[in-house]
Amino acid sequence: MADNLSDTLKKLKITAVDRTEDSLEGCLDCLLQALAQNNTETSEKIQGSGILELFASLLTPQSSCTAKVANVIAEVAKNEFMRIPCVDAGLISPLVQLLNSKDQEVLLQTGRALGNICYDSHSLQAQLINMGVIPTLVKLLGIHCQNAALTEMCLVAFGNLAELESSKEQFASTNIAEELVKLFKKQIEHDKREMIFEVLAPLAENDAIKLQLVEAGLVECLLEIVQQKVDSDKEDDIAELKTGSDLMVLLLLGDESMQKLFEGGKGSVFQRVLSWIPSNNHQLQLAGALAIANFARNDGNCIHMVDNGIVEKLMGLLDRHVEDGNVTVQHAALSALRNLAIPVINKAKMLSAGVTEAVLKFLKSEMPPVQFKLLGTLRMLIDAQAEAAEQLGKNVKLVERLVEWCEAKDHAGVMGESNRLLSALIRHSKSKDVIKTIVQSGGIKHLVTMATSEHVIMQNEALVALALIAALELATAEKDLESTKLVQILHRLLADERSAPEIKYNSMVLICAVIGSESLHKEVQDLAFLDVVSKLRRHENKSVAQQASLTEQRLTVES
Repeated sequence: MADNLSDTLKKLKITAVDRTEDSLEGCLDCLLQALAQNNTETSEKIQGSGILELFASLLTPQSSCTAKVANVIAEVAKNEFMRIPCVDAGLISPLVQLLNSKDQEVLLQTGRALGNICYDSHSLQAQLINMGVIPTLVKLLGIHCQNAALTEMCLVAFGNLAELESSKEQFASTNIAEELVKLFKKQIEHDKREMIFEVLAPLAENDAIKLQLVEAGLVECLLEIVQQKVDSDKEDDIAELKTGSDLMVLLLLGDESMQKLFEGGKGSVFQRVLSWIPSNNHQLQLAGALAIANFARNDGNCIHMVDNGIVEKLMGLLDRHVEDGNVTVQHAALSALRNLAIPVINKAKMLSAGVTEAVLKFLKSEMPPVQFKLLGTLRMLIDAQAEAAEQLGKNVKLVERLVEWCEAKDHAGVMGESNRLLSALIRHSKSKDVIKTIVQSGGIKHLVTMATSEHVIMQNEALVALALIAALELATAEKDLESTKLVQILHRLLADERSAPEIKYNSMVLICAVIGSESLHKEVQDLAFLDVVSKLRRHENKSVAQQASLTEQRLTVES
């Protein structure tokens, strides 16, 4: 075998130069046979023989041996150690040229060769993209869609290339969406559909392609799959139902594709998705809730959905998942409610529908994603809703849980949202009872820490809440404000040139409020606030400069 192979390689070198087609074909057949028997060993011999360099000149459209040369390259490139030698032998460029061939066998073997050489190499795949293979392959898929092997080769290539961000723009400029949907409609076998799904998912991350897929009718195909598979307990069908409904939700992440499917709330797709929420299938419940959360990305859609009873459907869904519920469904339904609560006009309607009560049932959840969405939903609901903020702010169980979550250092999102809700309860209710509840539950230290946050919006919310506490219930909060070193923090914020104008402004408002306490006033005097404040009278921001003058007067009078 070894001797035969060495002879074949020697002979191949001669015939490659002479271009005797019959002889060449015989040598290539021997090589393919050897590769079939022991690919690794044969590949090592091929590499050692220097024959790879000659292959570039054999890859011509005119030769009858081209498909076999490409087949040999495809076989040797299955070995990782052969891929760089194939690149160094200059095989990529002639192979790419061959993608314009009319011969289906040449196309198939060329596609295999390129796929194997560039397998798992982002830099080589990027090189192929730059050489324009994407439009060529899309065209091939359209022309040869009856050829199963060629179709599969194109799909594998698309699946690999679509993972690269640089490919998306090129894909978007072709009719890939139309071709894939056309192909998808023809497929009955699960494996073939799965293969198309694997190309669709990365492509659908691009907004332009999302819209193209919607326009090509992919959504109708996906809805049909859902309908066919929803009651099946076969593993393949369950997998396909999940992939189909997940892809449907992904298509709704694009603003244009989402709005096209919403159709003013009258769209058949939107109506069908609504019917998933009361379904008994967890996957459909999840996809339905996520789809609603995606539709709820602008005020018009949110208002229409709330007016048409979507809140009651979501509350019904949450109700089914209170005890030992499905965490992903809880998270998705809360996400949808949070988004729906953003428009001002929806807040009162959702409050009177009992959304806060429905959401509070999840207060005992130990799952950070659910905690995060629960907090966000409540914060959206009480925005500028004094009565609701007061009601929630007097709920001791809620406030104690918030204080506990303010220390969730492993979950920055939950910690941040808890702080923001604590502050929001005070800012929107302006209620002494709420302040007392928060002080008694140990919330002050968290608001003071929040005033040093790296996020200006959170700093500001904390300072406004603390100013209300100092104005309405200073005696109750006095000890906590002392122990948290609030006055030193305010001095630091005012002295720091990097502090935003609104931070300086609200810090001075707070200083004016805390000097009503004897002990805090003494701290203010000890820290020479007048020096810092008088400098701010020349601040470029007018509001800051005016507040500095007022604060200076106040401090001078009080001293």
